[in-house]
Amino acid sequence: MKDLSSLMKQAQAMQEKVGQAQSELESLVLLGQAGDGLVKVTLKGTGQIIRVDIDDSLMRPGEAELVGDLVAAAHADAKRHLDARSAELMRKAAGPLAGMPGMPRF
Repeated sequence: MKDLSSLMKQAQAMQEKVGQAQSELESLVLLGQAGDGLVKVTLKGTGQIIRVDIDDSLMRPGEAELVGDLVAAAHADAKRHLDARSAELMRKAAGPLAGMPGMPRF
């Protein structure tokens, strides 16, 4: 029974750490780039796009498709950074319980 009590305390501590990690994640601001920095997308930790910067050199007639592709690629880059940071924070929060059956994989 002592082991179960210890396990429950660990689970509660992990739950608190996961909550803290989620709060930290929500406050993050990440940058994704494409086209050697010609297009930049700034993403909040919630996944919301808060800014898109497009270099003036791309603002020419006939470049719309290229600009669209670069914006999508910059967003994907920012999302990769977000996913990596999220997994890192959650692994850290889960601590020794991270690999146990029934626990989410990060």
